[in-house]
Amino acid sequence: MSRERQAEQVRNANGFIAALDQSGGSTPKALRLYGIEEDRYGSDAEMFDLIHAMRSRIARAPAFNGDHIIGAILFEMTMEREIDGKPSPDYLWQERGVVPFLKVDKGLAEEENGVQLMKPMPDLDALLERAVKAGIFGTKMRSVINAANPEGIKAVVAQQFEIGRQILGHGLVPIIEPEVTISIADKAEAEEILRDAIAAELDALPDGQQVMLKLTLPETANLYAPLIAHPRVMRVVALSGGYARDEANARLARNSGMIASFSRALTEGLSDAQSDDAFNATIGESIRSIYDASVAG
Repeated sequence: MSRERQAEQVRNANGFIAALDQSGGSTPKALRLYGIEEDRYGSDAEMFDLIHAMRSRIARAPAFNGDHIIGAILFEMTMEREIDGKPSPDYLWQERGVVPFLKVDKGLAEEENGVQLMKPMPDLDALLERAVKAGIFGTKMRSVINAANPEGIKAVVAQQFEIGRQILGHGLVPIIEPEVTISIADKAEAEEILRDAIAAELDALPDGQQVMLKLTLPETANLYAPLIAHPRVMRVVALSGGYARDEANARLARNSGMIASFSRALTEGLSDAQSDDAFNATIGESIRSIYDASVAG
């Protein structure tokens, strides 16, 4: 029954999806932005303890709840840890009313044809089985597009949907994330190629199956409207992609039916040194601004 309630929330609720899924490569940068330099930890284990403490602090903040936040994307190690004595996915759903998702990709391959595919995931089925047992609702996986190269973009989308079908086979909802790099000169052209490639894959999905899409905020407002309206799409969320929060929010508000799934833009301004009151006020303001932009579209 709770999966049905979660699906209803993901499909229809006002709000956004928080991305709390920094992994090994991006954790030092996330900690640095949070005010924790690399001399504060001497091992990966200590580094992951510190990032988990940051994520737990965010999840416990009064504003971090289902009134504003539909779901949260977790790193694998976060799924397996606890927040306030409960497994993280249970804490999010039972205590905060936030639907838990899991990042499943293992990072990016070398660039080819202007894109970076995902690295192989030989242990994906085992991870998905653990995710189902842990009460995870869906997954997220990221590829990157660095040029308007039709062959490369088609390969990215084909790989995303191939693995997406594997994820659907476990009863989980995949968030398909082919990120378009915001700084490229041919971004608008790449986005048009991407939209059409995704539409073709969606048309090929069987009746009754739905995926989610996580897309870079487009140069042309409402470019992705046909994907948002597609019957095989549960929800379309936007990544901040390096835009500062104000810019990301402004772009998001111009795209009807798209909601945020921000990571760095969500944690902007947070610091390990802040008192709990200051921390909660800062994250509260951030959550409200991203929520407002998500419901404005």
